[in-house]
Amino acid sequence: MIYLDHAATSPLRKEALECMRPFLESNFGNPSGHYEIGKIAQLAVDQARLTVATCLGARPQEILFTSGGTESINSALLGIGQAMHRAGSGNHIITTAIEHHAGLHASLWLEELGYTVTYLDCDSSGKVNMDALKKALRPDTILVSIMLANNEVGSIQPIAEISELLKTSSIKHGHRILLHTDAVQAPEWLSVNTKHLGVDALSLSAHKFGGPKGVGILFLKRGTPFRPLLVGGGQEMQKRAGTENVAGIVGTATALEIANRGASERSKRIGELRNRLREGIEQKINGSYTNSQAVDTLPNILNVSFEEIESDELVARLDEKGIATSTGSACSNALWEPSHVLLAMGVPIRRASSSIRFSLGDDTTLQDIEHVLKVLSEEIQLARLKRTDA
Repeated sequence: MIYLDHAATSPLRKEALECMRPFLESNFGNPSGHYEIGKIAQLAVDQARLTVATCLGARPQEILFTSGGTESINSALLGIGQAMHRAGSGNHIITTAIEHHAGLHASLWLEELGYTVTYLDCDSSGKVNMDALKKALRPDTILVSIMLANNEVGSIQPIAEISELLKTSSIKHGHRILLHTDAVQAPEWLSVNTKHLGVDALSLSAHKFGGPKGVGILFLKRGTPFRPLLVGGGQEMQKRAGTENVAGIVGTATALEIANRGASERSKRIGELRNRLREGIEQKINGSYTNSQAVDTLPNILNVSFEEIESDELVARLDEKGIATSTGSACSNALWEPSHVLLAMGVPIRRASSSIRFSLGDDTTLQDIEHVLKVLSEEIQLARLKRTDA
């Protein structure tokens, strides 16, 4: 199989698996236990927290482990939103129309609770307009949530610039306007240093960078108002209840450390392969439209539309040939519909309905790309002939 759906999930790194293995077998203790194997488990969680904090340029006390990216994003929006509202700062939240559904649905939930949410549009490149953000800020704005890198087209947002804007606006309005970013797609390719980004909260998902499924990370800057989404035993410094997934946490820390360490070199190599895929499609396949921009995008994501093609049919055809791709977000494929991201970018609905996403990974080779170009060209030709005959 040639796997080109790394934005959906990535293979578990061998190093992460080896670190996890003892905590799946002999060191199975509960970190809350006051006995030897409990203490071993707690020490492992503490060390993993320190490793993650170092990767993010943060303090260990600012790192929470969750069940995944969805919980991290939900917790950031709901937890910060409710805490700021209870403090009397306001109830207005700003986000974008191209966020992951975990953010969009959390925003809809907040609207049901009486909050006001502004959804910013983006331009044809998938970038948010800074002037539109400035105009959207109000005296009752308490939180801005904008993803660092989009999961469907790869567009990168100027989070550090947005942070500076919010600092100025916070002084103007007399209270903090907090900034959260969904950085789920960023590790392996971009810096996720929270100091450089200037964020108050940042969400990650372990299985996107070679860690295990079912583990997420939520960075909460010290002093950030927060109301826990999950309550109970008070684990995770009273901010997220539930017995810790020790093996998953240990594997997550190892995977993030590896991803963080080689990001620059990896991005350069994979970016060249992505560009070769783009050029090959443009040269070999008539009626193709690239929805991902050549600059200010993740180096591993390429979203392309093909005339006279249904995206789900093309994904199935490629799968039969041993090539794994997707129609967009893996979380929305159970109930397929045109990408909300592409529609927000102004892509016509017909083109949006014929788009597929290629997302490369560290194991992708030039031979893989050349083979994909050959098969893709053949399958699109066959699919178009089938439609003509029908």
